[in-house]
Amino acid sequence: MGTLVGHVAPGFGFFLIGLWHLLNHIKLHAQNPNSYISKPWFPASKLKYLELFLIMGGCTMSIAMELFIGPERHQPFDPDLTIPSNHLHNFEHSIISLTFFLYAAFAIVFDKIAPQKTQYSLTQVLGAAAFGQQLLVFHLHSADHMGVEGEYHLLLQLLVSTSLLTTLMGIAYRKSFLISFIRSISILSQGVWFMVMGFMLWTPEFIPKGCFMNLEEGHKVVRCHNDEALDRAKSLVNMEFSWYMILVIVSSLCLYLYMIKIYGEKVEYQTLPKYELGDEEDGEDDVEAQKKIKIDVASKSFVQMGKGYAPMDIER
Repeated sequence: MGTLVGHVAPGFGFFLIGLWHLLNHIKLHAQNPNSYISKPWFPASKLKYLELFLIMGGCTMSIAMELFIGPERHQPFDPDLTIPSNHLHNFEHSIISLTFFLYAAFAIVFDKIAPQKTQYSLTQVLGAAAFGQQLLVFHLHSADHMGVEGEYHLLLQLLVSTSLLTTLMGIAYRKSFLISFIRSISILSQGVWFMVMGFMLWTPEFIPKGCFMNLEEGHKVVRCHNDEALDRAKSLVNMEFSWYMILVIVSSLCLYLYMIKIYGEKVEYQTLPKYELGDEEDGEDDVEAQKKIKIDVASKSFVQMGKGYAPMDIER
């Protein structure tokens, strides 16, 4: 992280996973509205663990970029094997990636070995641990997040907190579609906000008026000339986040309505017989029909009674 690509690449990964979960949760709920049960991850049609493999692959690439590819010496340590100050944030970001890697790896192990009753809960606990680690690192980040970048990270923490809370709630309320729906939106929102941060903080054309890019400790940071420019920049970030959240929520609800229309249960209607419709115009016909039925039943019963007495002679 700390660059445009460092935010856009992981952001795109979060966006894909969040969208994948959102589509599958809506589809699952539309097809089983009365028996919906949430899932921590969804198998693909051709490769069952594709989602988890993508998470593991993305995390591996992120760790490699942070610790070996990104640094000038292609390793994050000083000659005396201590961690330099300008590489502290690289280790912090790699810890987040490592936690999500472990989540995906153990999710595969649980699916193969763990009992069916505990698979879901254990996987959700690992997911909550990953989001909790992410929230902790961003909250106690070593980089200076007091400026414009700090405002972006503060709003990001709101999204991570939502993902953490809904993941924990999902353990106890597995049948709640609303919890899964909000969790999927929060993961998707993290991805979009990561990408927005990458473009808005490291593209010179998008830097707010009165602010500039300054090279500090090996990476560029947005600084403002005075407090007035800083307050204005933070207000713009807050409005940007509000517009973006409105767009994400409306888009998610429209997607829900569209998929419910496609995958929702279809009720089949059948034409009822005349006597069940109860039309006033056909009332007389129905009464006559019922009378005929009664007469036929009575005649049949009379014949049967006659047959029953036939063998008996009652002559005197």
